[in-house]
Amino acid sequence: MDFTELYKHSGSLVSFSPGAHFVLNAVQDRVIIRKTDSFQISRTWVIDPTPSESAALFNKQTTKTTRHLAESKSSTISHASWSSDSEYILAASVKGGFVQVFKLRDEEWTARIACGAEGLVKAVWAPDGRTILCFSDWGLRVTIWSLVTGAASYIQFPLYPDKGFAFRADGRYFVLAERHKSKDTLGIYDASESYKLVRHFPLPTSSLASFALSPTGNHIAVWEGPLEYKLHILTLAGNRLASFSPEPEPVLGIREVAWHPTGMFLAVAGWDDKVHILDSLSWSPVTTFELSSRISAEVAIWREPSKWLESTQGRGFLSYEKLRGPQTITLNKTDHTKANPKSGTVQLAWNQTGSLLLVRYETTPTAAHLYLFPSPNEAFVPRLRSVLLHSQAISQARWNPARKGSLALCCGNRSVYTWSDEWENESGEQEEIAECIGVPAREFDTRNICWSKDGKGLILMDKETFCCAFEVEEATT
Repeated sequence: MDFTELYKHSGSLVSFSPGAHFVLNAVQDRVIIRKTDSFQISRTWVIDPTPSESAALFNKQTTKTTRHLAESKSSTISHASWSSDSEYILAASVKGGFVQVFKLRDEEWTARIACGAEGLVKAVWAPDGRTILCFSDWGLRVTIWSLVTGAASYIQFPLYPDKGFAFRADGRYFVLAERHKSKDTLGIYDASESYKLVRHFPLPTSSLASFALSPTGNHIAVWEGPLEYKLHILTLAGNRLASFSPEPEPVLGIREVAWHPTGMFLAVAGWDDKVHILDSLSWSPVTTFELSSRISAEVAIWREPSKWLESTQGRGFLSYEKLRGPQTITLNKTDHTKANPKSGTVQLAWNQTGSLLLVRYETTPTAAHLYLFPSPNEAFVPRLRSVLLHSQAISQARWNPARKGSLALCCGNRSVYTWSDEWENESGEQEEIAECIGVPAREFDTRNICWSKDGKGLILMDKETFCCAFEVEEATT
């Protein structure tokens, strides 16, 4: 991999453009756009620090010291993201109560959304790239602003600002979890008709944790809060197809849910180190994976070499050690009598084709488990294929969005880790390979990673700095 220099960021606001030609990063009150081929600055903007009228009124009622701090925070960017076509960039300030929009091809053009007394918690793009959704404080409403018409429409009482909403894959319908008359409700809105309400229906939950819309857009999985292990499958018309709760029911509820890319399967996991795979025909478990300290010899076990960063001085790359024969891994003991026990599944993620499922358990924070799912013409016998073991806890793990067998991980140290099953041996057969890659920087710990949409580049983030890494493409003659 080739690495860029280190650049500053604030709030982990760094992202590739959807076309992967530019990189956006925010530093305090500034938005910076760089070209990915040279990393030269293409555009830079400073947001207007003037707070919205409501935020300004609040500042007047505070003390001089508090007012100064509030004014400095009002000019700090809290959200920054690309529109779907890379034409526009939004930069929002939660403390300032406003959203400013910039245009990539016109450095002078700008638009501004000032939020009212309801405040601002989050601002996101709609799939059309010309509509911005602003979530207010206290769950009062979602305001939908159109850059084309300048008009706004409103949806009242969203349940959450950071989850509980989704667009269908084609962007036609917007689905929102709401709370009306003390009851969980789901609202479906037509994005092509100015977010006109299509239907409202009550949910069979008493305290909705969240929901997941299937890739086909035909089904919705909703589940209860952390104290009940109950999941329900609904249609977009609100009809309940099935409910799932394992026997015996675990003490705590559901923690992670992930749809298979085709919508054929649904992975469900809680705090009990079990992953249930439901099929889309019966909506009942067809297999269950349970974490075990014993790993059979049939599983490929890869271990990070001891002190490899010191021996290589963080430069170059080194293969994982491949362990032979049955192995035993350490499982941390969990005290379920305490709040937020360190157990259960912290991540479920399917690869691009759904042939592999990544599972990270909090009981084994240094390990990543990869489960193999057979192709449709093979016998359905999912199994544990590979386990990646590290010296430190895994911070993030991300599948390549463009390649089915490419995974990147980070562990909060001066490196990035990769696993792939696309390597060809001397016989021309594909086999898996795992590598540790040092980041050539003196002071840098990789705490988060993000792929470009084309799968050719990675953003690596530390607390205040970031760099990008790109695969070295072999020259063709």
